[in-house]
Amino acid sequence: MLESKYQNSTSFFGKTRIILVLLGIIPFLLVVYLFVYEKIDLTEMGALFSALGLFSILTGFSLMRRSADQLVNLSRKTGMVEAGLKSKPVQINADQELEDIAAHFNSILKKLQETNREISEQSMQLMIYARDLSQSYKKAKEEEELRNMLSRYVGENLIEKLIDSRKGALFENERKDVTILFADIRSFGMIAERMRAEDLVSMLNQFFSIMVDIIFRNNGLLDKFVGDQLMALFGLIPPESNSPRGAIKAAIEMQDATEGLMEIRSKQDRETFEIGIGINTGAAIVGNVGSKNRMDYTAIGDSVNVAARLEQIAKGGEIIIGEETYGRSQGHFRIQKKGEIKVKNKTETVMCYKVLR
Repeated sequence: MLESKYQNSTSFFGKTRIILVLLGIIPFLLVVYLFVYEKIDLTEMGALFSALGLFSILTGFSLMRRSADQLVNLSRKTGMVEAGLKSKPVQINADQELEDIAAHFNSILKKLQETNREISEQSMQLMIYARDLSQSYKKAKEEEELRNMLSRYVGENLIEKLIDSRKGALFENERKDVTILFADIRSFGMIAERMRAEDLVSMLNQFFSIMVDIIFRNNGLLDKFVGDQLMALFGLIPPESNSPRGAIKAAIEMQDATEGLMEIRSKQDRETFEIGIGINTGAAIVGNVGSKNRMDYTAIGDSVNVAARLEQIAKGGEIIIGEETYGRSQGHFRIQKKGEIKVKNKTETVMCYKVLR
């Protein structure tokens, strides 16, 4: 059912009815009236009918042409919007139906513009999310690589602290006060000659696995393996820890663990051994040392040489420590004075002590 506003003279529907009246009804009624009441003859009636018909046709055509022009104008303006040449709402002065079509078009255009704006904002937000996600993935990848690298040197309990610190202090080259621990299997050469290669490697792997766990548990950092020898550093992470005490505690646990392991191997009728441990505290250059193809994070310096010498004089089952280590750990362990030793490249002798287990 048509709405009432489309039935007035300003609407296309109303104009269509007016044109219908002009073209058909009014001329016919007028001619009939003149013929019946005014008594005009057929010739005059024909001329008058023709004139009235022509007038009605021209008037109707004018009205139709105006409505057609309005349609063309509406089509042109909406076409400009569709082509992107215009973004403002369509404004026309036309028949009621066309004005309503323009209003509906403007309403849809406004909603489309709002939707496009929302899509643009969401696209920008998605780009930000994508960037953040990419950065998070890169960060997670870097952290995973860092974890894998750190796991070669420190225990899991310290890896998180190192990553969370964000200071990157572990792998910087610097002079630091550290405690160095060397542990070595006694008479390893003779043991190696008596064992098959597979059994020897299996024994070393089992031994080193236990020793490394103890080092990590006491906040130590694994420096390297050299054959049957193990080198560890204490006091690098966390830097505020008492490195001499941690090193001595680790050394005692290492000796106890070695004895426990040897008891098991003895019951299995397998080769057994003892280890000697040397510990020294002092300043050392700590950092990455090596070539561009192979780098090791290690400590170098006089304090390292002294620790290696103390390990050499330690007998199986003994823990020998330097004077600085002894001074920082008094009152926490049973320690016995051993005497002075000569160290290569040092003019003065070094006082050493034995840790009593």
